Amino acid sequence: METTNNITYLNHSGFLIDSPTAILVFDYYQDPSHSVERIVNENPEKPIIFLVSHHHYDHFNKAIFNLAPGRERVYIMSSDIRSSLKTDKTAENSTLPIRWIMAGDTINELPGDVTVKAFGSTDVGVSYMVTLPSGTKIFHAGDFNYWHWQDENSFAQVRRAYNKFVAIMMDVMSDVSNIDIAFFPVDPRLGTDFAAGARLFLENIDVKYFFPMHFWGDYKDACDFPTYIPDNTDSFCLHVPGETVELTATHARFLQLV
Repeated sequence: METTNNITYLNHSGFLIDSPTAILVFDYYQDPSHSVERIVNENPEKPIIFLVSHHHYDHFNKAIFNLAPGRERVYIMSSDIRSSLKTDKTAENSTLPIRWIMAGDTINELPGDVTVKAFGSTDVGVSYMVTLPSGTKIFHAGDFNYWHWQDENSFAQVRRAYNKFVAIMMDVMSDVSNIDIAFFPVDPRLGTDFAAGARLFLENIDVKYFFPMHFWGDYKDACDFPTYIPDNTDSFCLHVPGETVELTATHARFLQLV
């Protein structure tokens, strides 16, 4: 029997993966379709793992601490978030299962037999590699991207941005040669080279399924896949909150919105 992972778009850089052993929620910012609540309720036996790449408001919403009450859950959070929680009594509660992580750290023995490894970011916080018990590898970039404005920045600024991006990408490449599912920023605010980071990443790492994110609602360029996606990668334009795609080792199909 094939392993199935259902990928649901929450909003912006937020995604939920309903895997066979656990529910993974990445960078929850907004969930206008209430997909997290619905999917959690439909799967009462599965633990929930919330992963937060950094403290920026469009990646971290403290509402996650109130989701799935009474359920087995754990929060994997970049260490830069600590300072933003100092005055939050709820988050400081010792009963909250928060696991802090920095680039280079690995957390094993998570619920659902999930493993999480953190890589660096070209902004703040971390990017994540999640490995499921099936061996499926999932990369969520957070704000790791080739952040440069080719139309505005100096040559020196572009070069620094490039070198920083490549250094972290090489760290990922030294750990894996291929990724099953990747969520990566494709931000039209960058202008001409809005997909430069994604293109470099996909040229150097074999990705089976690609999902653009961080496009601030302006999905048309981000979903113009022939301009930057290689032929060996299947890509999905999830841009309406609640849209879901079902992935297996051999096929992918969109599921009807509920």
